[in-house]
Amino acid sequence: MPTAARITLTAGGLVLVLAVVNGLTAATIEPSLQRAEVIAGLAGVGLMLVAVLWTRAVPRAAEAVALSAEQGFVLKPDLTEAERLELAWGSQMLLTATSAATILVSWDGEVLLRRGLISDRPFHPGAICSRAREQQQLVSLVKTALYPGRDEFDAVVPQLPAVMVHPLGQRGWVVLGGWSERCFTRADERWFSGWCERLRTTLEPACASSEGLDGPPPG
Repeated sequence: MPTAARITLTAGGLVLVLAVVNGLTAATIEPSLQRAEVIAGLAGVGLMLVAVLWTRAVPRAAEAVALSAEQGFVLKPDLTEAERLELAWGSQMLLTATSAATILVSWDGEVLLRRGLISDRPFHPGAICSRAREQQQLVSLVKTALYPGRDEFDAVVPQLPAVMVHPLGQRGWVVLGGWSERCFTRADERWFSGWCERLRTTLEPACASSEGLDGPPPG
């Protein structure tokens, strides 16, 4: 509870106590005293209600979870310079400007990037990633404990309390894991979605050029 709400709650309780003491110690019960007792009681209850509403309006932030993983930065070796720069820049911004603890980028069945807290377990997209790809939009798990199938992200970092998944067209995903429940804001979601679209446009032309070079020569 915020300090101001505690003071308001204490003041409300004190007003009620003083009103009761005043009524019990009065020599005679006059109409004016009864009116004063009613007003004092309403004031005390009103102050206590303000304190309760204040607490709900400013909820206590969730505490960060102690995740069992080591800090690291792993890039797939055969990336182009443009891909490496985009992945390095975008992941650094997400890890420093949001409450993200880890990021993983998967493309064509391969992991291109792991950064922040990382593990060495193979990543296999599951039902939640498939839903993000089918809907072609961000899927945000604000509290992973409430979602079945959350185990698919244990390969990123075990027991992540919050996860955002964004598809890269039909060919990949970006997984962003947070330090605590409900740690990502609407602004974080918009920034994450925008960077994922930018990353997709960076990866697709490079892959298309590579496929053209590997194809048969023109007749």
